[in-house]
Amino acid sequence: MALLDWIILGSTLLFIVTYGVWKTRGSKDVDDYVRGGNDVKWWTIGLSVMATQASAITFLSTPGQAFHDGMGFVQFYFGLPLAMIVICLIFIPIYKKLKVFTAYEMLEGRFDLKTRTLTAILFLVQRGLAAGITIFAPSIILSAVLGWDLRTLNIIIGILVIIYTVSGGTKAVSVTQKQQMFIIMMGMFFAFFFILGALPTDISFDKALKIAGANNKLNILDFTFDTNNRYTFWSGITGGFFLALAYFGTDQSQVQRYLSGASIRESQLALVFNGIFKIPMQFFILLVGAMVFVFYQYNTSPLNFNPAATQAVMTSEYADEYAALEEDHKKIEMEKQIAQHAYSGALELKEYNAIEQAKRDIIKINEKEKASRDAAKELITKANTQVETNDKDYVFIHFILHNLPVGLIGLLLAVILSAAMSSTASELNALGTITALDLYKRNLKKERDPKHYLMATKGFTLLWGILAICIANVANLFDNLIQLVNIIGSIFYGNVLGIFLLAFFFKFVKGNAVFVAAIVTQIIVIIGWYLDWMSYLWLNAFGCVLVILLATITQGFDNFLGNSPVKVEE
Repeated sequence: MALLDWIILGSTLLFIVTYGVWKTRGSKDVDDYVRGGNDVKWWTIGLSVMATQASAITFLSTPGQAFHDGMGFVQFYFGLPLAMIVICLIFIPIYKKLKVFTAYEMLEGRFDLKTRTLTAILFLVQRGLAAGITIFAPSIILSAVLGWDLRTLNIIIGILVIIYTVSGGTKAVSVTQKQQMFIIMMGMFFAFFFILGALPTDISFDKALKIAGANNKLNILDFTFDTNNRYTFWSGITGGFFLALAYFGTDQSQVQRYLSGASIRESQLALVFNGIFKIPMQFFILLVGAMVFVFYQYNTSPLNFNPAATQAVMTSEYADEYAALEEDHKKIEMEKQIAQHAYSGALELKEYNAIEQAKRDIIKINEKEKASRDAAKELITKANTQVETNDKDYVFIHFILHNLPVGLIGLLLAVILSAAMSSTASELNALGTITALDLYKRNLKKERDPKHYLMATKGFTLLWGILAICIANVANLFDNLIQLVNIIGSIFYGNVLGIFLLAFFFKFVKGNAVFVAAIVTQIIVIIGWYLDWMSYLWLNAFGCVLVILLATITQGFDNFLGNSPVKVEE
């Protein structure tokens, strides 16, 4: 990295932290700290909601997802607009009417303290793990590519976030995320237009799209009914709907964003904004990945994008075999360039038979390349079983560091770290709030003054920040980081969503039935995930439906025995 890149990276991060501390200094009480004084405008909330969900994982993993598997991942978000409508019509009015500090506060009034506590604990477990991963994700990739120390990166990111999150609370998170989203989207647009400019002069954007399509990277919609297929239209519109409904409706890291709105309308407008622009944003990020794929059709690419994996195998007894694979890979790349030029020429001449033949040639070459990459992964695993062979998360960062001009590299690294900071800040803010108000304050026998609870909330936020850094330092890289975060959410979110739906719509169900059903459901969902009963997206709907069924059956059986007569609440 050049000096200019370091200056851009450092000044961007310093500005975010300083701005967050300065803009939100002097919280008077818990209400000001947790709900931001209830005066945040809808556009700030909307950008904050998007930034909370769009972590560094989004900008590192999503382009790699498109590079390897195409743009079908966008189907994951198809249920989100529907979820936004439900939350705007049902969740927000209830939360605002009750003037709650946390989403789980409502559950005590509807059920009992133990149900509120259990739901809060489920949130703390899954969101605490996710907070560590949002720090770990960019750290492990940047450390592998740049050679920086992993633990040092974890600590730096964690400390930067802790400074302004502990200082300013919800408002600090919201106002900094507005700046972070601007930096993030500016960086992605710069990268996108640079890719188009770096393609051969005869490859227009229209041709680039056709090349990506010929390589099966633009297959967006899949209408097959296969529950084992992770990304289909149906899994997105159902599983994605339940996940979005649970995440935006019951996850405190999101609820806390729109609870800071000046009115119900401000909060609703923020979520409508998110519902309208989230899918186009994800589509654009995936499109960047597809264009990176097109770029590497005309430029050399490594056999495996993870430099740590390459180093591991090249320093082992399998180095010669891997070097032979790299030579074969170079030959395949030459064949690929010839085939892509033939396809481009056929498109120019509009010769149908030549176009179809070129497509077939490209598919054959892609199959050879995939076989070569798979063989490389096998050698890497033989050399070191601890090294991650799946390189989806390394594709985009490799492109950034090896192809972008000086200055733009620093900006894109600032994008990645800003995204890590924005999502981690929301999570720490929510974790500290839930611990302080749902567990500490509610179970504290002696009432304390407001200043005490303000300091307690800040203290717990700091504690969760330290824990997140610790989790990041012991985490392991999974198949794909963006999937890992969604898997963790899917294991818990369906159950939590079902509890809230029981509270809203099943007035005859009481706390004991819900409490028992929630524990049993969580055990079954974890078993189902471990035994791979279904794609993780379906776990949301499964957990939601299961807890509702178990709670209603338990309550019905209890009523039948005469232990708890039915009393419908108005």
